[in-house]
Amino acid sequence: MYSIIVVPPPIPEDRPQRNQIRLAPGERLAFGRAPGNSLTIPHEGVSRRAGELSAQGAFWILSNLSARQTYVVENPEGAGEHIKVGPGRLEAPIPFEFSRIVLPAAGELLTIEVWAPRHDYLRDGAGADGDTTAPAFSVDRTKRYFAVLAALCEPRLRGDPHAPLPTVDQVVDRLRPAWPAASRTSVQWNIDYLAVKLRLKPGPETADTGPRLNGKKESLVSLALRFDLVREDDLLVLSGSGSAAASRSAR
Repeated sequence: MYSIIVVPPPIPEDRPQRNQIRLAPGERLAFGRAPGNSLTIPHEGVSRRAGELSAQGAFWILSNLSARQTYVVENPEGAGEHIKVGPGRLEAPIPFEFSRIVLPAAGELLTIEVWAPRHDYLRDGAGADGDTTAPAFSVDRTKRYFAVLAALCEPRLRGDPHAPLPTVDQVVDRLRPAWPAASRTSVQWNIDYLAVKLRLKPGPETADTGPRLNGKKESLVSLALRFDLVREDDLLVLSGSGSAAASRSAR
């Protein structure tokens, strides 16, 4: 059974359809500019022995064999989530199911795509006796504030981890299909409410209000995406279809 699938970077001589390389657990793939590598990347900006990937069953590891270049392994599904593998770093474990290795090469960024197997997870079953563990973040996906949070996260969930966040006016326009009465005031109120609810700033009843929260939207989106409070599937709340949108509370 193959463990990972590797798609080499495109080069001018490549056909539109790039060949896939499949690795079984324990197999290794050396890549670099020199012809002796398992994957030859004929680019002057790539080291002769640039690196090596190794399949390890439920995950894979990357060795950076270059002397000066840092490689970045991106999670295209993680809205900016990435790992840096420095020069000379051996056997860095990569946890992403779908990854993009970014190689800086003489002013260009070459990418190697890697598909790993679906990860193993603990099956639901009877837990230990006692009280249920309190959730880390309590969010209700039927509330208006969650739709506002989803609208803020949408550009980065759609595939661009560095996309600028929408303005309040853009959030209002995005929410109109599901929330016709949305306004700048109501959206801003929900953003302020989220900042308190997610403990990014103290509530108004606190005597010491603390410093003003700068970059409030950025802080909210960063927290939501880092801990999967909003996933791509949650963007359905922005469509205005279904009973959930119709029954969402006034908040």
